[in-house]
Amino acid sequence: MHGPGAGPSGWLLVALCTATGAYCLLRMRSRVEEQRRTAGGEALMGFGMAAMAVPAAVLAPPRWAWVVCAAVFGAAALHALWAARSSAHHLHHLVGAFAMVYMAAMMAGGAHAGIPVLTGVLLVYFTAYVLWTGTRLIPVAAADGPAGAPAGGPGAPGWGDRLELARACRLSMGMGMLAMLLTL
Repeated sequence: MHGPGAGPSGWLLVALCTATGAYCLLRMRSRVEEQRRTAGGEALMGFGMAAMAVPAAVLAPPRWAWVVCAAVFGAAALHALWAARSSAHHLHHLVGAFAMVYMAAMMAGGAHAGIPVLTGVLLVYFTAYVLWTGTRLIPVAAADGPAGAPAGGPGAPGWGDRLELARACRLSMGMGMLAMLLTL
């Protein structure tokens, strides 16, 4: 994350987060209401992580840009806190937005080292989240669509409504967050 040795790994993180953010934008057109509700926040997180991961040798934003980033994710954290009333998944959005505010604040202050205890807590949380999300990707009987409809039939979900793709995006963003936190 804007470190001096970001090189190819930084660009891979940028590509992963950008692709994830783009897919989440497409999920906002879903027929499933819960997908639409969470997809916007996840798209913001993906694109925000991509912007923060651009190697500093290519783009070294001024300090005010980090302050703007912290403000945007602070607003996202407040939105996630409000939305957590109806969905526990928004608590994860709250933690993610807080982590983004934290990293942006460190960069705005010119510090490339965070508060060890806070960074450690966030690393433990995102490690647990990645492991938990990864186990939820283990395939189950996927031959049938919803309510026994054949896969690909008229009752089958569209590719933007597929839960396993949303989980894969969440997994990739969790791994990206781990990579970014490790640089603090």
